[in-house]
Formats: sequence, structure tokens, C-alpha cells
Amino acid sequence: MKLFDQFNRKINYLRVSVTDRCDLRCLYCMKEKMTFLSKKEILTLEEIERLCDNFIDLGVKKIRLTGGEPLVRKDIIKLINKLNLKLGNTNLKEITLTTNGSLLSNFAKQLKDNGINRINVSLDTIIEKKFKKITRFGNLKKILNGIDEAQKNNIIVKINTVAIKNFNEDEFINLIEWSNKRNIDITFIEVMPMDETGLDRHLQFVPLDKVFEKLNKQFDFYKINKNTGGPSVYYNSKNLDNNIGFITPLTNNFCDNCNRVRITSTGKLFMCLGQNDYVDFKDLLRKDYSDETIKEKILFALNIKPKKHDFIIDKNTKPYMKRHMNVTGG
Repeated sequence: MKLFDQFNRKINYLRVSVTDRCDLRCLYCMKEKMTFLSKKEILTLEEIERLCDNFIDLGVKKIRLTGGEPLVRKDIIKLINKLNLKLGNTNLKEITLTTNGSLLSNFAKQLKDNGINRINVSLDTIIEKKFKKITRFGNLKKILNGIDEAQKNNIIVKINTVAIKNFNEDEFINLIEWSNKRNIDITFIEVMPMDETGLDRHLQFVPLDKVFEKLNKQFDFYKINKNTGGPSVYYNSKNLDNNIGFITPLTNNFCDNCNRVRITSTGKLFMCLGQNDYVDFKDLLRKDYSDETIKEKILFALNIKPKKHDFIIDKNTKPYMKRHMNVTGG
């Protein structure tokens, strides 16, 4: 079976947040003093697996585990192992993970052994003092060691870098060259207007069309036909071995090709990152409704998936998303 939304877009990619907790406090993602959800509000690993099973039955081929930081979730490897057992004998073709990299040194081998062959690592600077500033208390060396450990275990790493005004604009060339030396693809992402984190979003926002113009003068990019399942548009250069991606939700809307939906750690299905509407599955899971009922609700949700997000960033508009990125899942 194949899943389609009301605009005939094929939905085959599910992003699942396993926790709202994180061991960092990135300035564009969270407030410094966050109030996290209680354990009883969070889906159990068994509930997450059951929900994933129903999406897989309906045609989902790729599942990405997110957070918060997914590796802080207790027994996360047990869930990954259960999903790994579905590869090859269900519709599921790939399990991936987005991480800040802080725990990769501990988990890289277990991830590889349980079917994770590709991960995204969020990294906005490779300057130690700046890294500590943007994450509030992160240790850059731990992240770099984690990336090394992942590569030693033959996990393909991609770097995700959020472009932040007056913070890392002067590092983009260095980040590209640094990742190129390590045979790592890198994707630049525009700041999105989620809930407030202490700094107005318009003061953080850098339009990536302008960034592309500057980088193109340096590298002479050409577009390539690479698709990892997400919204990134990839380029290469005769001067580079790695691929350079750009995710531009504000300057170049990509909603026409949207193939994904998001489940929060509390069981809310957001059909669009840039809209507030959701469908809640927690009660269905906890009151033991049938899988047929769960599937019916999934199909209902896709039938109301919006055509596009309504992200706006300007000094006169406060973010209308009443949730931080760690709540929805990256």
C-alpha cells in the first residue's frame, strides 16, 4: 500500500521524536531553562514501535529518530533493534537518526550493529568557544570524537548547520572545506520560526539564497540529482568531493514535494512542521484501540495535511508556533 495526502503527494517518510530532552541548549532551539515533559506524558518505546508498525503497514519506507537528543532516551537501542528486525521483511527500507553527536562515541557501534547506516549530526560551528556559546555548555571535542567514532564504524555522516546571523556566517567556507576533508556531506538550514528562545527570530535569520550566491563564487556549484528523502537540494563542485545541501523553508518553499510527517514524543502527529494542527494518537495507543482504528486515523490525518507551511520571519511578526523544535522533533 502507498500513502498519499490530499494533494496526491506520496508520504513515505516518518520522523519520530523519542524524547523532548536534550543534553544541550542550543540558542535557536531551546530556552536556557527548559521545562521538560514528565515520563508519563511520553510514549513508551512499545507505543512508539506500535505506531511505527502501522505507518510501515501503510507504506512508510524510511523512519528517522529524532528528539530532543534521541540518544539520551533510556533503552533507545532496544527500539532501534526492533525497527531493524523489520528491515527487509516489511515496507521499511531505512532507519536513520539525527543527533547532536555528544553521545556518539558511546553509541556508534551499537547503532551500526542495529541497522543505522546513516546519521545526521547537528553542528553549527567548529570553533570551540563559539560552540560552547551556541550550545550554552557543549563540548566540541566530544562531538568531533563522536563523528570520528561513527565513521570508524562505517556510518555515513552528514552535517546539518543552521545558518545564524552574526554568528557563523564567516565560517561557511571553512565548514565546507573541513567536512570535505572528512568525506562528509554538509547541509545548511535556515532558522525556522518556532517558539521563542530568548532572541527574536528575525535577528537570527540568514536567507540562504544570499549565502548560496557568496559560496557559489568560491566553489562554482553545479546541481546534482541526489535525494536522501528530505527537503535538501544538493550541489557539488569540481573543487570538492563532498555534496553541499541547502534547506530553504523561507526563501525557496519546497512544500510541493513534501513526503513526510512527524510524530512527537507524546504521540501527536504533525502533518506539517510549519503548522499548528495535529492529530493525537496517545489515547488510541493507551486505550488499546485496534490497529485498524489507528490506520484510519493516520489516513484521516493525511487527508488534512496542508498544502504548505506558513513560516514568516520579520521583526513585526512573533513566531506563531507554540512549541520548540525539541518538542516536535527535528
